[in-house]
Amino acid sequence: MNPAIISGVTTEPAILGAKELTSDPELEARFAESAHQILAELVGRGAALGWVEPPLRDDVAELLGHVVSAAQAGDAALRAAYLDGRLVGLGYWLRYARPTHRPHADLEKIAVDAAAQGRGIGRALTAALIADAREAGIEVLTLDARGDNTSALHLYRSLGFTEYGRLADFVAVGEHRYDKVFYMLDFRQRPRSGH
Repeated sequence: MNPAIISGVTTEPAILGAKELTSDPELEARFAESAHQILAELVGRGAALGWVEPPLRDDVAELLGHVVSAAQAGDAALRAAYLDGRLVGLGYWLRYARPTHRPHADLEKIAVDAAAQGRGIGRALTAALIADAREAGIEVLTLDARGDNTSALHLYRSLGFTEYGRLADFVAVGEHRYDKVFYMLDFRQRPRSGH
């Protein structure tokens, strides 16, 4: 891996995959630490990333270890965005484990450092993960998001995801309740009707 990819000053993020992140033990260790910092800060600010309290370092390291192992087996994709030599975002999808759902995957997380939001990093990460899913032969890529996360929902719609369900007031964060919104991106070719 060329260290200049993540160490130089750039305006566009460098998007790395699991293979690149794990090819250098030092980069891999820095990635895990930086990912923990991003996730803990975002959750501490109330971001909907699956935790109520900021995750512990060990929890993030265990999660990333699981995703990297799944990626090496062809059952996941992991992407990391670097800008000016600093990790500014990450995301991943995991193939469903049930045999009847194996052709499909769930986009589990997209997290962008608060200071880097609004610069197209979430879009770049999501687009790279969509391309990875297509390449892996995924038929349907799904995700769910908290209903008040309007920026993320807009991003997903702009990339071709469609809403296929909603559970009203399903997510409980203290006294607050939010809808859980389900989105999908169907890669299967549909026959055209009427032609």
